[in-house]
Formats: sequence, C-alpha cells, structure tokens
Amino acid sequence: MAVTAAQSALSGLPSRLVADSIISVDDVQQAIEAARKAKQPLVPYLVKNEMAESRAIAVAASHEFGVPLLDLDAIDIDLDTLRAVDQKLLTKHRVLPLVKRGQRLFLGVSDPTNMQAVDDVKFQTSLRIEPVVVEEDKLQERIGKALEAVDTTMSSFDDEDFDLENLDIGTNEVEEDVGVTKDDIEEAPVVRFVNKIMLDAIKRGASDIHFEPYEKIFRVRTRLDGVLSDVAQPPVALANKVCARLKVMSRMDIAERRVPQDGRIKMRLSKNRAIDFRVNTCPTLFGEKIVLRILDPSSTKLGIDALGYDDLQKELYLKHLTKPYGMILVTGPTGSGKTVSLYTGLNILNTEDRNISTAEDPAEINLPGINQVNINPKVGLTFASSLKAFLRQDPDVIMVGEIRDLETAEIAIKAAQTGHLVLSTVHTNDAPRTLTRLVDMGVKPYAIATSVSLIIAQRLARRLCDNCKEIKDIPHEALEQEGFTVNEIDDGLTIFGPKGCKSCNEGYKGRVGIFQVMEVSEIMGRIIMEGGNAMQIADQAASEGVLDLRQAGLNKVKEGITSLEEVNRVTIE
Repeated sequence: MAVTAAQSALSGLPSRLVADSIISVDDVQQAIEAARKAKQPLVPYLVKNEMAESRAIAVAASHEFGVPLLDLDAIDIDLDTLRAVDQKLLTKHRVLPLVKRGQRLFLGVSDPTNMQAVDDVKFQTSLRIEPVVVEEDKLQERIGKALEAVDTTMSSFDDEDFDLENLDIGTNEVEEDVGVTKDDIEEAPVVRFVNKIMLDAIKRGASDIHFEPYEKIFRVRTRLDGVLSDVAQPPVALANKVCARLKVMSRMDIAERRVPQDGRIKMRLSKNRAIDFRVNTCPTLFGEKIVLRILDPSSTKLGIDALGYDDLQKELYLKHLTKPYGMILVTGPTGSGKTVSLYTGLNILNTEDRNISTAEDPAEINLPGINQVNINPKVGLTFASSLKAFLRQDPDVIMVGEIRDLETAEIAIKAAQTGHLVLSTVHTNDAPRTLTRLVDMGVKPYAIATSVSLIIAQRLARRLCDNCKEIKDIPHEALEQEGFTVNEIDDGLTIFGPKGCKSCNEGYKGRVGIFQVMEVSEIMGRIIMEGGNAMQIADQAASEGVLDLRQAGLNKVKEGITSLEEVNRVTIE
C-alpha cells in the first residue's frame, strides 16, 4: 500500500520510469532529492550514477510525452545548424540543435519536460523549436564534439584553454603591405584561435593541420591516424587574417601571395617540451592554403619495439645497424613513417664514439649529437654536394633524406662501399622494386649488389582500440580470398574490427607499422647483376622467407592489432 501511495505521488517522467520497471520508486525518489540538492537535472543524474540506462530513459520519455526518438549515431549534424544556437545555451541546458528546416529547429533533448531550455533557445534563435528525445550519454558526447567544431566568434575561446604561462611562439616583424595590418594579425581572437587549433591538434595526436579557404567557407581539418576530418569552419572573413598570422609565426613574407613558401614554427609548451611545425603555403583560387606538419621529437624516442616490427624483422634491422658499412634503404609513400624508422635507427646509433651527419629536405626533427644539414638547391646545397662534404668530415654514419637522382645515388653507394653506414629513402612501392629503381636511375648493377644490404618497405595502418574492438564474423571463403590459408582459418582464426567508444577515434587509436624487411642476399645480388626484374627478386625473397607487405599486414590482423579493412586500405595496390 505504501509503495502504491509513493508511486501515485510521482508524475511525468519519474512515474513512467517506475511504471516501466526501469527504476524502483524508492530509488527514483532518492534520485529526485539528490539531483535537487546537487542542482542537476534528473536524467543526467540517473545516467551519471548508473541508476538507469540512457536508452531505456529515452524510450520511456518518448512514449510518455509523444516526442519522437532519434539515435544520434544515425545522423551527421551540419556546422551551420550547430551555429544556430549559442554555445553557452548548449552547455547550460544540455541540448543540441539537430536539423534546421525553414523556420523550424529540431532540438535534441534527453528530458522533454525541460521547457526552460526550449524557451531560451526559441528566444535566442527566433525559430519554432521541435524537441526530439535523444540518449543522455550520446547527447553529452555530441555536445562536446560540437563545441570543438563550432568556432563562430573567436572571442569565445578562454585563456584557460592554453598553458599561456609556458606557451612561447617566435614571430617576425610584420610587413604592412597587403591590406592586413599588424593590428589585424595580432588581434587577440585570431591569435587565440590559431593557438587553440595548434594545441588541440597536438593534444589529439594529429600529424597535419590544413587551413583551406574556399569561395563561401573557410575550413580547418586535421589528419589523425592518417585520416583527415573537419575540426572547425570559422567565418570566411577570417581566412586572410589567419593566413597572415601563420605566415608571421613561421617567418614568411606576408606580402608574397603568388608563390608557395616554406617556413617553420617552434611552439614551446613547457621548459622541457617543444613542438616544431613545418609550414607550407600554396596559392589557390580563393586565398592561400596552409598546411602545418606537426613534428614531435618524442615520436622518434618511442624505441624500435613500439614501431610494429615482428621479432625477425627487428633482429634484421638491428643487425644491419651494427654493421660498420653498407646501405639501409627505407621505402614507402609519403606519410608511411619512413622518417620515424630512420630516426629510430639514428637514435640507436647516436653514441659518443660515432660521427653522424644527415642531409634532409628539410630536417624535420632536431636530434642533439647529430650534424643535420638542410639542403638548399637555390644556393647549390643539394643532396649530392652535402654528401661530398660529409665524406671529407670523417663520418661513421650518413643519412640522406632521399635518393632522387643518379649523382646522389652514386655518391651514397660509394660511401657505403668505403667503410660508411648509409641510411636513406627511395620512393617505391615495395622492397624488390627498390633495387630495380636504382638500376633505372643509372646505377651500375654490380655497385647495387655490393653496397645495398637491407631494404625496409613500410606502411602505416590504424591500430584498433583495445577498449572497444569487436569480433567480426567473416565467411571462410572471403577470408581465403583475402589471403589467409586454410590451415589458419581452420585453427580458429579470430578477426577483430572497429566499434567506437569515448576513448578512440571511430574504433581506432594510434597507428602501427606494417613492414617488409628484405636482406639483400647473394642470390638477389646475382639476379640484379644478370639484369633480372622486380618479379624475380620478389620470388627469390619469398623463397627466403621474406614476408611481403600484404602478408605482414595479415599477420597484424591475426594478432588483433588492426582490422582487415585497414590492411586492405594500405596494402592493396
């Protein structure tokens, strides 16, 4: 009788939750009182304290009030729609604008009885508000993402977003010659917006930032785990100011808009940590596109174990790093992690008893103890001329950023043959083709056979999130077509795929290397000297047990490190 009386005292959503057996009457009464004392709405309180499931509350609210129910995972929200509602209202009332149709705005809410939120949004937007019930946990996650994406007024950024006490960014004097004054460039909102974008990219672990002006929009994207995604769309009117600010920070000529320019920014986050940005501008139809490559020195100090080599591959790399002479070549497309592989090797070799020199275009990461040279073809400082200079400076180890031409290749090979360890990169798709590529450049086959000792071809695949990866059910026939053997499938092959959670990016978190590590054997050298092609070298490598990139990728899938989709993305030619 007491329970019935207590239940009859409830109304609205609490009554519905009890009637649907989602929560007991005693618990809901305690929650109402506790939420009131905490000055918190009931639904967020219930979800936060795990007193009821978010989905169950949303379904009950939809039935009780006749308001439509929507799964937020099923829609992408337009940035213009997000901008329709002031950001302070989003956080104050825990609401989210979903879709704008004419004078109607569909507003995502977890509690339809929150009429104060509806009235405030209606007053601010002058639109007719249509509430839509959404799940509380998903609502909070999407509000957070919306606040990151929306940058309507640059003045909305708070100083707390930055470690302003330690943040230090060098700038140059400003040339006032392009209709953008020094006051415009140093205008606080623009400065703070640029700083926030850069800091957020570092925090998220992005590798690149793209500032892209178009006719009607100005878009900012970051590349995270190898995939580009929008992070902001500030007003188009700010494009020139943001561009000028970045050019000043990177010591470029802000008066020159007709040709591409290169520069660098050093952002000192604290006394012990600094991040370098390599900056490039490119004139487009509607302004200059600017791309920042984030160069984090800590990425080269992860150690060889963190890169993704299997035991045999790691053993081969370390074995050839300890040799006093010979050539190690790393190959792969732009963004495949070649630089990190080379710098990891240099870190291992960087001891007091070695003289190490590098020629790079440009030197991406500063390594104390290594003599690094930025090539500058305009003044005659090329890879070839740098190599010639190195050979007169008593080197032990030489790194050449890239072998692009016959002269550089011949000097590098001569160095490898005369008692120096040479590391470099060549742009080819796999290890066997690297040897034939050198032949195509004009290098003598016998010189290749006697100097190149190890070739590493690599790709970067996104790593599955350990918190949410799930088992995928894939038919045996499909697995065989992908390259798995019948024995592997019959032995209980388990394939994982992405799901997505709060701690990852659509089911992935970080990246892992996929490697083909090929030691150049005597037989391979003979094939080269006899005029053999890449197919013959590949066949010989396979007979010697060298895994190609596809096989190495499938091994990562078997180990649950990455997904089959990722391996297909980075290894299928």
